[in-house]
Amino acid sequence: KGYDVRIFCASVLHNSQEDAVDLQGNISKELIVDGIPFVFVKTRKYQGNGFSRVLGMFDYYLNVKKACQQYSRPDVIIGSSVHPLACVAAIHLSKRYSCKNIVEIRDLWPESIFAFGKAKQHSIVGKVLSSGEYWIYRNAHALIFTKEGDVDHIKEEKWDTEHGGKIELNKCFYVNNGVNIENFDKQCHIDFLHDEDLENSSTFKVIYTGAIRPVNDVGNILDCAKYLTNSNIRFLVYGDGMELEKLKKRVKDENITNVRMKGRVEKKYIPFILSHSSINLLNYAQDQYNWSRGNSSNKLFEYMASGKPIISTVKMGYSIIDKYDCGIELEESTTKQLAEAILKIYRLPSDEYQKIGMNARRGSKDFDYSILTNKLDEVIKSVAND
Repeated sequence: KGYDVRIFCASVLHNSQEDAVDLQGNISKELIVDGIPFVFVKTRKYQGNGFSRVLGMFDYYLNVKKACQQYSRPDVIIGSSVHPLACVAAIHLSKRYSCKNIVEIRDLWPESIFAFGKAKQHSIVGKVLSSGEYWIYRNAHALIFTKEGDVDHIKEEKWDTEHGGKIELNKCFYVNNGVNIENFDKQCHIDFLHDEDLENSSTFKVIYTGAIRPVNDVGNILDCAKYLTNSNIRFLVYGDGMELEKLKKRVKDENITNVRMKGRVEKKYIPFILSHSSINLLNYAQDQYNWSRGNSSNKLFEYMASGKPIISTVKMGYSIIDKYDCGIELEESTTKQLAEAILKIYRLPSDEYQKIGMNARRGSKDFDYSILTNKLDEVIKSVAND
């Protein structure tokens, strides 16, 4: 689009003991990646979601402001809520440079903290966090929400002007995550993964890709597989996470013969994997998150791009699956309901099955990066020209 862009990010890989780059003792280091300048900012290593991760957030907040000093004044600064202090830094820097800022809310902090029981909403800590969230929203020149229903949160908290608050809803925009369809299609044919289970054309393959953590409730997939043992249905699970070894042990100890725990695969193979599926599974624990606001999961759009039916184990608000009629969402995430949903699609006549897949593919085009880029471009222009 002709923008001169520089991206500031942490020097460590998320939830890892690895550095993304060697800073050689400096606060930051700039590298050109795919033609884009990335500035890696000194941030401590951490594991899990404990105090060390919080300290890492503060590292980034303090050091990114130092790292910016060597660069000329920007027109617009975008702060993306990988964590909230990235947003706070963007707002502070925009004041320093007398320029505009945009805050992108990828997760509702601290609502997700309350949902996981890390803090109580009405505790002193909870009130401080909520006050910080309100401050971010008030001081953003524009707000981008990746889930369509997240703006409802502002109304529920009565932070909008209509309810006596200070936030104008006309500065709120919806730009979801998405997929690069052109690249997805290329990778389907270029990045070939030899996998006998995947290439077996005689089985009906239910595929899950992604993290294997409590919120993903992958254990329920194993329960469902046991329920459907006497069938031609196979379950292929690709991904890694804290529950992987435990679930591998379950497969072995319980002799679950129709499940293959594939472990982590490189991202480039995901399009090929999904293109060989019969059903793609969005598997979540219903009680681990507020699903009423919608879904911004990257894999949802990859699933759609593959042109295969999708089953979600949670009923989403602002449902993309319902909107495009490309699968089934479960009211309850029980083993029986999941098994029945799989069997329903398994038993569909070929033309009805193909129609659901075509709906998914057609819907993915609304979330192609080219479309989302135009939406972001409009938000940038709305603040830059204000």
